[in-house]
Amino acid sequence: MKNTLAIVGRPNVGKSTLFNRLTKSKEAIVESVSGVTRDRIYGESDWNGYEFSVIDTGGYVHGSEDEFEKEIRKQVLFAIDEADAIIFVVDAREGVMPLDEDVAEMLRKVKKKVFVAANKVDTPNLSDIISEFYSLGFGNVYPISAVTGTGTGDMLDDVVKVFKKAESKEEDKDLPRFAVIGRPNTGKSSLVNTLLGKERNIVTPIAGTTRDTVNTRYKAYGHDFILVDTAGLRKKGKVYENIEFYSGLRTIRAIEKADVCIVMIDAQSGMEKQDINIFNLAVKNKKGVVLVVNKWDLIEKDSHTHKEFEQQIKERIAPFTDVPIIFTSVKEKQRIFKVLDKAMDVYKKRGKRIPTSKLNEYLLPIIEKTPPPMGSRGRYIKIKYVMQLKTSTPQFVFFCNLPDDVKENYKRFLENKIREKYDFTGVPIQLYFRKK
Repeated sequence: MKNTLAIVGRPNVGKSTLFNRLTKSKEAIVESVSGVTRDRIYGESDWNGYEFSVIDTGGYVHGSEDEFEKEIRKQVLFAIDEADAIIFVVDAREGVMPLDEDVAEMLRKVKKKVFVAANKVDTPNLSDIISEFYSLGFGNVYPISAVTGTGTGDMLDDVVKVFKKAESKEEDKDLPRFAVIGRPNTGKSSLVNTLLGKERNIVTPIAGTTRDTVNTRYKAYGHDFILVDTAGLRKKGKVYENIEFYSGLRTIRAIEKADVCIVMIDAQSGMEKQDINIFNLAVKNKKGVVLVVNKWDLIEKDSHTHKEFEQQIKERIAPFTDVPIIFTSVKEKQRIFKVLDKAMDVYKKRGKRIPTSKLNEYLLPIIEKTPPPMGSRGRYIKIKYVMQLKTSTPQFVFFCNLPDDVKENYKRFLENKIREKYDFTGVPIQLYFRKK
């Protein structure tokens, strides 16, 4: 299991800037789910031969100051639960603030190493102002600038000393990763247990009976992949009010690491808003998707039920409706192995590459017959050439004279034509338009 570093602190001290610095990222790529108001939550980093995950707890706070304490408490509780080490970010220029003391009070109860990062020390003459942060009681204080990176190396030298060396399983590295995701109590752990043929995970009828994400190698019936169960949390004090908060964050983490997401929904409640959020999260992360409607044995059916239910789902997940939908009963072991076959099928399609000559041979006559609507000022849009980019997921670039004028509905038309010909069912594809 990879080590995890959490970044905590009150709002506006530079947590997200530090997160971007450590993960070498400049923009968020994960869209929000219910209960999570930041785009990017998890990232990957490495230092001195240690690879580790980074949690950014920044950005949840919104609204009036009355909400601050409650929201920060959520952040810190999550960090305590999930992290191996914690960076507590403070603002060196503002000094110790009451909210800093509140966070410190919670962190003092933790049996995990806390590193105080006094941020915004952008010039050497400011390093003297950090002394008051020693009063927080965590030992050494690290003067850093998240913007320039000054001081972060010294801090990370000490942070990684806390980490355990991960035992990397080289043979697992290139295996497909299938994440079983969805709302609490849709049957995720039951599916994993049934596939593995053993009680690997705790299953109860209570939503939110949770633990850490579990990765298991599955090697049977001609398949070989890593199966990731995302059922969430240990039962704790007031866990129920935070179920969406915790499960949302863990779901994001599992999605980021997966190749294909098996999105489970409950047939009795149908496709709810949170299901759609989770589905969209997988799509925006360019992951393959298989939709599994579980507990189908509990639904009263006639000859039209299956088609009607499928149509309702597609209406709710539009515009990306080219997704395999499998109706299962994990309890009755109905069609559960079909889920694996379909996930593997989607995984293979996600890596499909189409030769440039074939792509142009097929698409250019279609574009000539149905050209894009006129651009601004009545100018004709001429698409000259198309190619698939050398990326890990299917992405296509169309070279044309007025890339900014291509309308969304025409982009969808081209995507549908690509799907009709090359079968990308379950795989999000991206289309880009660039000037030749």
